Amino acid sequence: MMLKLYGFSKVNAYARGHTRDLRVLWALEEMQLPFELVGMDHPAHDLTTDAYRRLSPFEQIPAIDDDGLVLSESAAIVVYLAKKSGRLIPGDHAGEAQVIRWCFTAMNSVEPPLLSLMVHDWTADGSCSKPRDFLIGWINRVLTNLERWFADRDFVATKDFTVADILMAHVLLSGIKNEGLIVPYPRVASYRDRCLARPAWKRTIAAYGARVEAG
Repeated sequence: MMLKLYGFSKVNAYARGHTRDLRVLWALEEMQLPFELVGMDHPAHDLTTDAYRRLSPFEQIPAIDDDGLVLSESAAIVVYLAKKSGRLIPGDHAGEAQVIRWCFTAMNSVEPPLLSLMVHDWTADGSCSKPRDFLIGWINRVLTNLERWFADRDFVATKDFTVADILMAHVLLSGIKNEGLIVPYPRVASYRDRCLARPAWKRTIAAYGARVEAG
């Protein structure tokens, strides 16, 4: 049975091109793993059915069904695929631990302030600047530390590109809506752009753009 990936076929225009199924699609392209894509129509409420909740309890994309092994959460999925394929993760415990560490970092240290600013800017009425000022300070602290980390590294977890880089690069791509935020951090920007220059990412985003409708 071929691995099934549940990804978007239609999503709102603002999110299109930034959704988390891209992380798994990118990993699958890098690993050259065969899969069947199950297209989900977000505006038509495909994600809120009882059947889909059994795959993804929080009604989110992506999810996979690998011959009965069901996973949701993009970071969990890419780590599973890396370990299954033996690609984009080291075979030794020390190297694997660093990849896992930086997968968690992308999800838990870098993404939260970026998402929080995005939600604030969607919802704030402009009556008070303190919340936004706080979020900008939080983002700058995170990016300052990441800039320091890249002083002598091309990739985030090991000397080679891994699934941690897929997660981190996608967080930096989808989470930073104002490019001015990353301008003071040239190493971080260079790292992001280096990852996004990979042929597998270019093929992934091109195929996604041709397939996924704005709804």
